[in-house]
Amino acid sequence: MTFDPRFYLSLILRRLPIIIAIVFTATMAGILYALSMSPVYRAEARLLIESPQIPDNLAASTVVSTADEILLAIQQRIMTRENLLSIATAHNLFEGMTQETEEQKLAQIGNRVAIYMPTNQGNTGVVIVSFAAPEPELSASVTNEIAQQVLAWSTELRTQASGNTLDFFEQEVRRLTAELAQQNAEILEFEQKNRDALPESLEYRRTRQASQQERLLQVNRELAALRDRRDRLTELYDQTGRLVSSGVDRTPEEIRLETARQELASALVVMSSTNPRVKALQQEVAALEEAVKSQLGASTGGKLSAFEVQMLDIDGQITYLAEQKAGLEKDLEALETSIDATPANSIRLAELQSNYETLRVQYEQAVASLSEARMGDRIEVTDRGQRITVIEAAVPPAYRSEPNRKRIAIASFGAGVILSGALLLLLEVLNQTVRRPSELVKALGAPPFGTIGYLDGAPPRHRWSANRLATLAVFLINIPIILLVVHMYIAPIGTLIGLAPNPPAAGDAPAPVKTE
Repeated sequence: MTFDPRFYLSLILRRLPIIIAIVFTATMAGILYALSMSPVYRAEARLLIESPQIPDNLAASTVVSTADEILLAIQQRIMTRENLLSIATAHNLFEGMTQETEEQKLAQIGNRVAIYMPTNQGNTGVVIVSFAAPEPELSASVTNEIAQQVLAWSTELRTQASGNTLDFFEQEVRRLTAELAQQNAEILEFEQKNRDALPESLEYRRTRQASQQERLLQVNRELAALRDRRDRLTELYDQTGRLVSSGVDRTPEEIRLETARQELASALVVMSSTNPRVKALQQEVAALEEAVKSQLGASTGGKLSAFEVQMLDIDGQITYLAEQKAGLEKDLEALETSIDATPANSIRLAELQSNYETLRVQYEQAVASLSEARMGDRIEVTDRGQRITVIEAAVPPAYRSEPNRKRIAIASFGAGVILSGALLLLLEVLNQTVRRPSELVKALGAPPFGTIGYLDGAPPRHRWSANRLATLAVFLINIPIILLVVHMYIAPIGTLIGLAPNPPAAGDAPAPVKTE
């Protein structure tokens, strides 16, 4: 279907009274609704979020929450049931709310509170606090109270956060101090318990083990030599009945006795036993034997022979060396045991020392963090960190903020236009009559041969068209609305037509309010 502007313009002109009736009625209804709404005043207080007064490179606060996070936390605390109830009770905000429950009343009051922060740069921004109320003074007083609560909550939240941080690191330092002491005691106890098998003395014990093994070999050699000597002396004594002494071991009397015996034997070969020379040699030999015997008796106490003396000496040396050997073997066994236990002790000691070193590093970090936490808490307590201050307190507003009657009137006018357009579209969709040649061609499927003009007969006397009905509806609906608006917001109707002798008092009708 081709677009025919003249045809659609004629349709609009034909139904223009209906369009005007709908637009006018919707506009008047919107104006009446806007005038019937109670005025709402919203006082605003401006708060400034200031940056920390001390640079972070010198001393930083331990509160790392952003301005948005702090503001959200404050807003949630202000919007609690208990806080809203206290504000409503203090300012009598429940007055006039007789039909709602307490939950509904608190919800309405909460919807009237506004706390927001426009886009800011960095950590500095402006917070706007406002409260909607039917009276300017009430709006200003409640807004200022909420602004003071924002300041109080900001200070409390930041000091509480810094205080919690300080308490945490103080507890952490105490805990790590106790764990360090316990770990140190475990290391000391382990070293005392395994002092002979610690890794730092391993080299000394290995050197001592080698030395003791060498000493053990020497003792074994000495023992073997003494046992061999003892066996030989015993065998010689058993065979000869006497001991062979070397010249170094014999006394002069023994040497002289041996010489005298040899001379006596030589003399007996050539002389008789009665020869004076032989007798003299026999007496000398007897005297020397007595002397030697007395010497041997003096050295042995008169009880032990030379063989026994030598056996006792050798046995004493063997016993001494055997005791040395047993001590060396016991010492070597202890050294071997300690050397074998050293690797496990080294691993365990390294584990204990590693745990101690880890705790020590944690302790140093905790001490450093504790120092920073104390400085940060001091900054927050003295109000030197990020803070919120009031730069403009709320004052009673001179103009209402709601309702925006101009906007409502424009919106109602637009709604009337949309409704009238929708009605026209609906009527065109429902109307299936042929009104244009193009529609006729479409219906018949063939072009017409000719056209006959429309012959309009005389209209019926009592016929009411849609346009007349729409005009009548406009007057019947909108004239009372206009009269009501004039009566309520301009002047009473009776005064205007002269029926009321005395004008009403100023307080009988609401005074006109200023609009934006």
